[in-house]
Amino acid sequence: MFEQIVDFAKVHPILSAFYASVFTWGLTALGASLVFFFKKANRAVLDGMLGFTGGVMVAASFWSLLAPAIENSAGEGFVKVLPAAIGFAIGALSLFGMDKVMPHLHINFKKEEAEGIKTK
Repeated sequence: MFEQIVDFAKVHPILSAFYASVFTWGLTALGASLVFFFKKANRAVLDGMLGFTGGVMVAASFWSLLAPAIENSAGEGFVKVLPAAIGFAIGALSLFGMDKVMPHLHINFKKEEAEGIKTK
């Protein structure tokens, strides 16, 4: 297995990116194809999947964005964390504001119970 990894490291970077893209596309398509096998989704399963994906996105945002931002920030102690913390707070407030303003309907809710600005 280690030899295969070493061989993959010798592949041209553009071809390597293509292989990685096709691999992730294939796994995404495979996961999305599960909707064809189930008529109804169990609410507990949906809640679990949403919780898991939310956790994955929080982890991805930390390890890909916040940790490098903190590492590259100048200063010591709390001053080093401050720019990333402010950016994170602005992002969270922006999402909260969009949730309150944009019209949307939650699963199993009636049309009259839609949240956000009322539309025609």
